[in-house]
Amino acid sequence: MSIIPTGPVCPADKRDIALNYAQGEIIAFIDDDAYPAKGWLKYALENFKDKDVAAVGGPALTCPDDSLRQKASGIIYSSVLVSAKFNYRYLPKKKREIDDYPSCNFLVRKSIMQELGGFNTNFWPGEDTKLCLDITRKLGKKIIYDPEVLVYHHRRPLFLPHLRQVASYALHRGYFVKKYPQTSLRISYFLPSIFVIGLFLGSIISLFFVPIRIIYFLALFLYLFVMFIFSIIGTVPERGLSLRIFLLVSSGIILTHLTYGFYFLKGLFSKKLSEER
Repeated sequence: MSIIPTGPVCPADKRDIALNYAQGEIIAFIDDDAYPAKGWLKYALENFKDKDVAAVGGPALTCPDDSLRQKASGIIYSSVLVSAKFNYRYLPKKKREIDDYPSCNFLVRKSIMQELGGFNTNFWPGEDTKLCLDITRKLGKKIIYDPEVLVYHHRRPLFLPHLRQVASYALHRGYFVKKYPQTSLRISYFLPSIFVIGLFLGSIISLFFVPIRIIYFLALFLYLFVMFIFSIIGTVPERGLSLRIFLLVSSGIILTHLTYGFYFLKGLFSKKLSEER
């Protein structure tokens, strides 16, 4: 194993530098707070037998030895109320072809990386969105999600570290709606912002119109009811019906929705992000 000092550069640049030293045919990307499950490379390589497959990704499960607040963060990310249909990124789901995937668990042919000139971006997070878009749209190649290609990922604990990460994800996704609409202009990414706008405007309008007030509070009650049900469903497999983790998850989902919704709008209306070249 070789360690290559890069100095203070962004993650995409670090990976592009490593590309110059890599000698294998497959480049495997994993975050510094993640580790692979047994058979990670073996299962991934099976997919590369198809010459049209340029890259492979798999789920990043929460580490079994993470703290309670870290596990609560993992439950939140894996909930359909937060990740919608994309929760296969955090749980093993059906094998499928995908067009956007995080680089915390991502393997790609070296020849593809060289053809594209590496990540070639300062975006972080979001460097993986650009790479996946280049693979699928520029080159017309396939990216496969395989549930057996597992890594374990240490989560950011609730509340502030988790919410800072959510804010960063949302800011970039909102900006990417304009920059890379092919994979970011999707209704599921807008839902938290619609919730935030509805919560704010509804609270004001309901002060003046009784029928709106009734609808507003009914909708709010329905949201809380659904959120509580999914919080219970998410926490039972982890520690049984623990009140502490239930409170962490339920409050965390609400704060995640509010944070994502606000920062997605901020990114959507930003003219340029600070790290953009």
